[in-house]
Amino acid sequence: MELCSIASGSSGNCIMAGAGNCHLLIDAGISGKRIEQGLNALGRKTSEMQGVLVTHEHIDHISGLGVIARRYGLPIYATQGTIQAILHTKSVGKIDRSLFHAVAPDKPFSVGELVAEPIRISHDAADPVAYIIRNGGKSAGVVTDLGAYDDYIINKLQGLNLLLLEANHDVNMLQTGPYPYYLKQRILGTRGHLSNERCGQLLASILHDGFHAALLGHLSKENNFPELAYEAVRLEITMGKKPYKGGDFPLYVANREGVSEYLAV
Repeated sequence: MELCSIASGSSGNCIMAGAGNCHLLIDAGISGKRIEQGLNALGRKTSEMQGVLVTHEHIDHISGLGVIARRYGLPIYATQGTIQAILHTKSVGKIDRSLFHAVAPDKPFSVGELVAEPIRISHDAADPVAYIIRNGGKSAGVVTDLGAYDDYIINKLQGLNLLLLEANHDVNMLQTGPYPYYLKQRILGTRGHLSNERCGQLLASILHDGFHAALLGHLSKENNFPELAYEAVRLEITMGKKPYKGGDFPLYVANREGVSEYLAV
């Protein structure tokens, strides 16, 4: 199982996951040119992807979707609510409706050698999901854009080997920063984004001996620093109830603008 972020941040998100000869994009929130450049850096091409899994319709997750759909005809997997929202987003341009495949939370589906499972998340979008990808007994998760998590999320993430998890903001930076009050409240709300501390607490709750590595993603440019997210998450793991320390597993921070560490297990 392989997992790599091509870009992950408040301004654009695109992740590659897969195994063997089957690879998927999760979101296409950067330009088609940047997606191709990122995949080329990994020795792959956009045309080789087996499809695009879309988490939700916010523009930082779909801005390049129309371009790669029209250019390569890649299948697009998303919930019905997300599909309708994408079709009403003029900036992505016209997309052939036959490329869309509706998926539903908690109902796994196959794409080539991979099995993908959408899971419900709490975010202010039409019908948002995160994804778990499985192949040959190994699994990876891509979980961003959630303002809160509960036992459902914790249970769904049990047993993962690789995980990209949102560490969007430092609460103090956000509260004292330049954002208007309504936007601060949106981000801090239960349908907003996960803070560094909450990210660390969630990660701490799902660690196990078979866990291989984590990648912190969707960092805010204005309300976070990579070093701050890294140290905050490590501290929460060390302080957690499970017998693991922050340095027991490889932990990386995704690059907002470019390709990050290539994780494989």
